[in-house]
Amino acid sequence: MILDGKLSARVAEIERLSPTLKRFRFVPEKGGAFPTSPPGAHVLVTLRGPDRVWQNAYSLVTPPDQRDHYAIVVRRVPDSRGGSHFLHDRLEIGDAVELSAPASLFPIASLARKHILIAGGIGLTPFLSYRPVLASRGAAYELHQFCAPDEVETFRGLLGSDAAGIHVHGVGRGERPDLAALLADQPLGTHVYTCGPQGLMDAVEETARGLGWTPHAIHRESFGGDKGGEPFTVTLARSGRSIAVGASQTLLEALEGEGIEAPCLCRGGACGVCLLPLVEGIPDHRDHVLSDAEKAEGRLIATCVSRARSETLVLDF
Repeated sequence: MILDGKLSARVAEIERLSPTLKRFRFVPEKGGAFPTSPPGAHVLVTLRGPDRVWQNAYSLVTPPDQRDHYAIVVRRVPDSRGGSHFLHDRLEIGDAVELSAPASLFPIASLARKHILIAGGIGLTPFLSYRPVLASRGAAYELHQFCAPDEVETFRGLLGSDAAGIHVHGVGRGERPDLAALLADQPLGTHVYTCGPQGLMDAVEETARGLGWTPHAIHRESFGGDKGGEPFTVTLARSGRSIAVGASQTLLEALEGEGIEAPCLCRGGACGVCLLPLVEGIPDHRDHVLSDAEKAEGRLIATCVSRARSETLVLDF
């Protein structure tokens, strides 16, 4: 059932994959089917705790044509803002949840001659919905999953890594993947996709560019994860309300915590839906949407990831 743009669902299954990873399966609350999801799609999951509400974006790991249920895989992280802890520690089978309709900002390039998928840790999740699509198209692809040595078997289990082109690499602390070896000497028309820690995605992009890859052949997916910063205050010019933004809180979370329905979609600074006009203050831009010129102008801010370099910001909102 779809109400106010939300999908009403309930938790049908919770599976522990490792000490820190769980797979959650959701089914429609009133039966029937969910909308078809594009490959690489994510949903916003609304989590209602006793003291606050979270809206977190998670990649669907189910195939795009899987409509009787959706599934996500979530890591419980020590420095979570609360969403992963709520999912791991509080959510139970039978609980009701609200999901957004699936959206994809990380599509498969339809004209690519070959696809190289590079994931780090839980960044594997969007590629789990890529694989059946690439296989059905008979597309040439490689998937390289980088993870801690003690999680190699967990990710092999998710991937069925006996399949051709699937590689799970255990990387110890301080080790760096040899990305140049993966990206050099690829056929013309190859595209690379990366999702995972910021450092890995930056390294993939820098390596590809250094090898002469064109920008349109390099794709990345981010769901935020930026560190916080100094607290600041945001004032909403239309109402005059002033809201404190904590050191480990995003601007978007601060607005939502005060009951303000601010626009959002990806929550990772990649889509531009959350951009709001900036009237006063110095922004700390952390998004991947605004151009360098737009960031220098300082007229817009992506509330889901960006912060303030000044003590206050004033938004035209």
